[in-house]
Amino acid sequence: MKDFKKVMFRLGYNVLVVFLSAFFALPILWLIFTPFNEKPTLALEFPLNPTLANFAKVFANDYTINAFQNSLIQSFGATFLVIILASLAAYAFSRVRLPGKGIIMYILVLFSSVVTGIAAMVPVFFLLLKVGLIDTHIGVILVFSGGFLPTAVFLLKDFVDSISTTYEESALVAGASRLQIFKDIIFPLTRPGMVVVGVFTFVQVWSNFLIPFLLLRSSEKMPAAVAIYAFTNDVGIPKIDLISAYSLLYTIPVVAIYIFTNKKYGFRFYGGLKG
Repeated sequence: MKDFKKVMFRLGYNVLVVFLSAFFALPILWLIFTPFNEKPTLALEFPLNPTLANFAKVFANDYTINAFQNSLIQSFGATFLVIILASLAAYAFSRVRLPGKGIIMYILVLFSSVVTGIAAMVPVFFLLLKVGLIDTHIGVILVFSGGFLPTAVFLLKDFVDSISTTYEESALVAGASRLQIFKDIIFPLTRPGMVVVGVFTFVQVWSNFLIPFLLLRSSEKMPAAVAIYAFTNDVGIPKIDLISAYSLLYTIPVVAIYIFTNKKYGFRFYGGLKG
């Protein structure tokens, strides 16, 4: 009887795993195969006669190519700003004796979940309107940076804490300034942590729809996350051929970044100096 129960449990477990795997795999397979179909639909169909016509339609549209450029500008701009400011702030929080800095860190992380959320969009919109940054890449980059900066500081502080202060003390004895210590010691040793923050920020900005949709007014400044919603006909029916091809192209930068990061940093990408 026990053996029968074990067999049935194992069978049920395997069926559940297969079901869940198929549940998550089907959308990915659709994304991979559908762009190469001559007449793509919402159903998963293997392309018997693969074609690149759908990609040609995408590249023939200047609006879509410009949207990719806008996404790169906003994603790399916010990523660069967050990495630089977060690394400096994390170094200060780690090394400077500040009463209540632990509470300050947790408050910053708590409020960071609100800055880029729906609840904060109205005051953020009016703030940018007041300073003249509505419909600008700078405004979008600053909003993204402000939202992700507290979390980035929180993450990088752990990497800086793991670095022994003996390196800095030796550098101070040798006459190095704090800026030189940060540039020559802290920055290289916390590079895996900066990569974590950089990938996190880039992916979040690249995939965000709400903020650029609300803060930008010109179609030529819209990123790819917003442009993809323009692929409809005159009566609002989605164009599956353009959407499928554009979606596949849209995922390539993120996948490429993950592959490059994993290849270059391996397990250190997740553990910093603590592993």
